[in-house]
Amino acid sequence: MKQLKTVDIKGKSYVMVNERIAYFRETYPEGSIITELLSSTDGVHTFKAMAISNGNVLATGHASEKDGSSFINKTSALENAETSAVGRALGILGIGIDNSIASAEEVSNAVKNQTNNIKETAKAIIDNGDLEDAKQTLREAHEMGSLKDAYHELPSALKTQLRDFANDLRAS
Repeated sequence: MKQLKTVDIKGKSYVMVNERIAYFRETYPEGSIITELLSSTDGVHTFKAMAISNGNVLATGHASEKDGSSFINKTSALENAETSAVGRALGILGIGIDNSIASAEEVSNAVKNQTNNIKETAKAIIDNGDLEDAKQTLREAHEMGSLKDAYHELPSALKTQLRDFANDLRAS
């Protein structure tokens, strides 16, 4: 398989959707990519994308985006959802999936949403004193490669209480 260009997000390489599309067009010159808006309700847009060749559906992908949920989604959530669905369909087909089916945009949005979740969780922890919620959020951030960012979003008092826990996660 041809080496596709990647971008780095939180230390992981991802193939951009435009690279996946170019590879698909080169590999399947008779192929097509069909997208369908499944729903657009309350600012949430859901798309289905299909990679087709010679009348056969090779792969299908779905994606949703919410208006205003990230910088790009302030103006382009609908378009971002369509692009993500295409990226997922092509990823399922095996194009550009060295590390993940997710597109770079999806991963970037997930990291941003994780940071927002940390802020909300920190406020809830301060309000109710439950450290288990904070630990779970840090675990999720660690799995996404954004533990450091998540930890730094915590208020000072929580950082002190969760320092050893975060260090143990980082060491794992």
